[in-house]
Amino acid sequence: MLSKISIFRHTKHSFSNEIKHRLGRGYLHAARLYTEWFKQGDFGSLTWVEPQALSLVQEIIENVECAFPQEAIVKQAGSTSKFLLAVEGGWQTESVLIPMESSTTICISSQVGCRMGCAFCETGRMGLLRHLKAEEIIAQVVHARYVLKTEIRNIVFMGMGEPLDNYDEVMLAVKVLTDPSGLQFGTSRITISTSGKVDAIYRMMEEMSPALNLAVSVNAPNDAIRQKLMPVNRKWNMTALKEAMIAYCAHPRREILIEYVLISGVNAELQHADVLAEYLKGLRVRVNLIPYNPQSLDRFSPPKSEEIEAFMCRMKGHGYQTLLRHTKGQGIMAACGQLGNMSLRAKLRGLPISTKESMNPPEKKSLSVIE
Repeated sequence: MLSKISIFRHTKHSFSNEIKHRLGRGYLHAARLYTEWFKQGDFGSLTWVEPQALSLVQEIIENVECAFPQEAIVKQAGSTSKFLLAVEGGWQTESVLIPMESSTTICISSQVGCRMGCAFCETGRMGLLRHLKAEEIIAQVVHARYVLKTEIRNIVFMGMGEPLDNYDEVMLAVKVLTDPSGLQFGTSRITISTSGKVDAIYRMMEEMSPALNLAVSVNAPNDAIRQKLMPVNRKWNMTALKEAMIAYCAHPRREILIEYVLISGVNAELQHADVLAEYLKGLRVRVNLIPYNPQSLDRFSPPKSEEIEAFMCRMKGHGYQTLLRHTKGQGIMAACGQLGNMSLRAKLRGLPISTKESMNPPEKKSLSVIE
């Protein structure tokens, strides 16, 4: 028996072609069904279908998979919420809804876990457990829009995983998100965040037009510090990364969001700001400072408010537009760097579950050096 065709995996054109290939007919009716579903989250009353075509339309629907994913749990911290959806293998996706001044941003995952191994990230401690399929990425947005009834304005690939490590499925998801007959997001509303996969940055520049927004997780002023925080720096050092960013900014309408996690005693001193400012010369960037958020097993300490303010003022003094990402969702492990259920990972791998590793944020510890 043929498996059903996931509507979440297709643009209108590819979906209609799949239906025609399978049934030998039905392209135009499939296209209309696609548009109707994404308009309201279901196929509606079908009042537009001519009586003679009703059996064809029903046959198309029987071949379509469009069920909403199973909801595992929703957690709320103030106006920020995190929802977990079950996926094949017993794993879960984690997504965060972040209210802004006049809109809502959804932070979505591209993998379960992550192989980049960044020292300040809960997801990195999980390791890569599974790539998400395009339909599982889309399901996060669909669930937010049609089940949680949230009007999404911006989509950021900043949840679990390195998006450019799952390049093909992420870019297919982007095509579905931007289909004018479907979810209708503009590319200007979608941001891909990377830890610095240089080869994939070049590939994305060549293949995606118009360009997507790019965020680069730099997190250090020099190679010595970055290599200790981010293993990806061993393959693509900061010189290679800057060359890729220069190429990206060659287009006059492109700029890059530089993400910088501030860790007390590691990368948050004024001298670090000075070196970072020098490194970013020649690039069109905005700098987004992110105070370190506690993990289930902490190695670092967040900077004090005066450290954050001093670092931000120093970067502004160097002429950079510098923003502070205010912590939202820390109480439900939904803040930057906190996604990842270590207890679930241990359970599914048959490992003993540490009582120290829970979904509750730990007490803050003071640790100023990297072992």
